Order: sequence, then structure tokens, then C-alpha cells
Amino acid sequence: MPSENNFHMTPEEFRRRGHEVVDWLAEYFQRIESFPVLSRVEPGQIHASLPANPPAEGEPFEAMLKDVEKLILPGITHWQSPNFFAYFPCNNSGASILGDLLSSGLGVQGMLWATSPACTELETHMLDWLVQMLDLPQKFLSSDTGGGVIQDTASSASLCALLAARERATNFASNKRGCDGRLVAYTSTQAHSSIEKAVQIAGLGRDNLRLITVDEKFAMRPDALAQRIQQDRQDGLIPCFVCATVGTTSSNALDPVAEIGHICREQTIWLHVDAAMSGTAALCPEFRHIHNGLEFADSYCFNPHKWMFTNFDCDCFYVADRKALIQTLSVLPEYLRNKATETGAVIDYRDWQIPLGRRFRSLKLWFVIRHYGVQGLQHHVREHVRLAQQFAEWVKQDAEFELAAPVPLNLVCFRHKGGDQINQDLMDRLTRSGDLYLTHTRLNDRLTLRFCVGQTNTQARHVERAWRRIQEETARVGSGTESTIS
Repeated sequence: MPSENNFHMTPEEFRRRGHEVVDWLAEYFQRIESFPVLSRVEPGQIHASLPANPPAEGEPFEAMLKDVEKLILPGITHWQSPNFFAYFPCNNSGASILGDLLSSGLGVQGMLWATSPACTELETHMLDWLVQMLDLPQKFLSSDTGGGVIQDTASSASLCALLAARERATNFASNKRGCDGRLVAYTSTQAHSSIEKAVQIAGLGRDNLRLITVDEKFAMRPDALAQRIQQDRQDGLIPCFVCATVGTTSSNALDPVAEIGHICREQTIWLHVDAAMSGTAALCPEFRHIHNGLEFADSYCFNPHKWMFTNFDCDCFYVADRKALIQTLSVLPEYLRNKATETGAVIDYRDWQIPLGRRFRSLKLWFVIRHYGVQGLQHHVREHVRLAQQFAEWVKQDAEFELAAPVPLNLVCFRHKGGDQINQDLMDRLTRSGDLYLTHTRLNDRLTLRFCVGQTNTQARHVERAWRRIQEETARVGSGTESTIS
């Protein structure tokens, strides 16, 4: 129960309860494979299980933790399960969780350098470390013209990049008068939906987003991009932004950044490169080809919270010219004025993002990098890619299945040759079994299964078992029998 004097937890109680929570989490990770990967609750079930009214008096901590087990856990889809192969991973690690715990405990609001210098300077340093670790262009270093900042997600990074592109194209006039309907943005038909949302929020409008066709590998066609830019200029429009994707969500396609970059450089168009999941692969020298052409980019982002064992949320966003971004997003009311800011010698990250407030996210990134070291991170990335490539080989060797797209890294897009319905039935059966979780996409207008290897504790045995279960359920689908697994 809370303290009799002020209702707060005492330091002694916090210590005791904190140990209980860590113990619960450690036990959860030990038994995570015993749960069905996808939650089986019905819509409204969790809501109906909770009390209709808030408690008038504080309740024992034991009751809260008990209800997490009883009421919340059934409604959890276990993203940290080694049998989670859906979407893209959103993995974490012990080091990251502990760093995040420290961040929560310190409770820093890092909007300004002055509100906690360590929050700002550690973040700047971690983003510079990652420039080295991924061998990114030197212009993204804070010691050069650009620099990096931690956003919540790649969606926010893309929006910030688009806003800066909008202002650069209008000589920073659209912040004053709004958009006039002439600004145009470009991305591929396979790009993330966040680009469509960004053009809505930024005031360009969906009608001014051009979705460029892709080639047989589902990568943007530079010739189609150039033709559309030329047509828009002839129509009196102003091309201002191109988003290239390194690892699309549907198929992990790699847009030809160098060719796209040449076009953007010639046309003076802002190039943003979204490498949300796949960027982590560049920790390994043998995969750094995915960033070929990045020297042409005005901005770049990738998500350590997807494949670098850093829990959500953590997107690393870089710009080549920080002045353009800051001028786009800076608003300085009197109550935020301070001596450090006025000197111009510090970074105020409030000017690098949409919201004013910001968490101390760099602590968890610092803990992860220091715990694993570059070699440890490389080891796990290589192993995940190896396991995905092995899975792809099994698909190719099976007469009933086929690959639906190239497999450059850790995502395998495949399908049964029997058509959409058998693939849908297969995915549904596997999901209902609880043994693994897959999601789908449509490639060449055909339903396609996606198998992504990237969870922290996924090992060879999990991938082998997944392929075995796929074959078992395929046999049942083909024979028309019901699965014996409820």
C-alpha cells in the first residue's frame, strides 16, 4: 500500500516492487514460447474484464501485478517471441530495457540542452557513433554540416524531412503562407504508408503525391521518376521531395538510391532515404551495399527498435544540413529562452522534431551498443540473415512453394502455388495454432506470405520448426482436413 503519510511509494518499497517487476519480466522471457504468439482474445474482452470505475483508494501492488498476469497477458501479442515472424520485428534486449528503466526513473524532459545537458549530448554522441558503425556519409556527423536526432518512428522522420524539403523549395515561405497546391512529392508504389500520411499533414495533399512504378524486383524505376518530374515541371508544378526506400515493408525491395540521387541532385530535389528495418544490416560490411548512393541523400533514417535490440521507440534520423531542418521547425517563445540557447553553442533538439517534449531515449541506445559491442550486434544480424536465407532455400526446393520476391536480407516473401485461397487458409491455420505468427502482402496482385527473421532470441530451431509446421498445415489444407491444433 502507499505510504500512510503522502501516498507515494517509499524508496524501500520502490526497490522491493522493482525487483518483483524485473523478476516477473525475467520469468516472462523464460516462458514466452508457451504462449500462442498472436493474442486470442475477442474484441472488447479486455475492456469488459476491467472495473467500470476507478478505485477510490489505492490498491496493493500485489493485486496490480496479479492482474497483469490475469487480465493483460491474455491480450498480449508476443512480439518478443522467437516464433514471431510477422511484419518487421520490434525487438528488445535486457540492456535496452534497463536503459529505458533508467530513462523513466530520471524522468528527463529533454526539449532543450539546458533542461538536461546529458540528455542532449549523449544523444548527439550516440548518433555520431552510429555514423561510424554503419559507415554513413561523414556529412551526417554533428561535427560536419548535418547531424542526427532520435525520433519516435520513421513516420516522424519522413514528415520532418518532407517539411524541410517543402521549406527549402519555397525559400521558407510556406511556413508563413501555407502551401499553394504546386508542391509535389514522389515515392514508389511499394513505399511505406507514412509518406502518404506525411503529405497530408504537411499540406501538400494526396493528389500531389506521385507513386512511381517499380521494376520486377519491386524497386523504384529511376526512368519513371525522371519522366514524372519532367511532366510535373511542364505542368507548372514544383517537385520538392523524393523518398527512396532501402527495404520496403512488403518485400524488402532496395530502391536504386544512387540513380535516384543523381536525378534529385540535377533537379535540386530533397532526397530522403528510409531504411527503417534494413538499415541495421549495414552494421556488417558485407551488407553496406544497401546504402550505395547515400552520399546524395539530404536525409536518412533507420530504426534501432526494429532490428538492433533497442526497444520501441527509437528512430535515428539524420540530415546533411541541420540549418534547413532547424529553420523549418524552430519556434522560440519567451518561456523557452535561455543563455545556453542564445550562445548558439548547443543543440536544442526541440527544433529537430514535431513535438516540443522528448524522452531520454539515447540511454537505452547507449546501453545496447556498450553491452553488445559492434561485434555482438554484427553476430546477430548475420545469424538472422543466414536463417532467412536457409528458409528461402527450403522454399525453393519445395515443389509446392515459390519465392515471390528476391531475398536480399532477412525477409522471405513466398507463396503456395495453389493460389490465393490456399495461402490465406495456410496463414490462418498457422496463426490459429499459436505456434508462429506470419503476415501477408500482395505482390503482383497475388496474396503472398511474409516470413521475417529478426527477433532477439530466434534461433535455428525456431526457423526449422516454423518450416515444419508450414509443411504440416500445407498437407492438411491440401487434403481438406481440419488442423488438430486448436
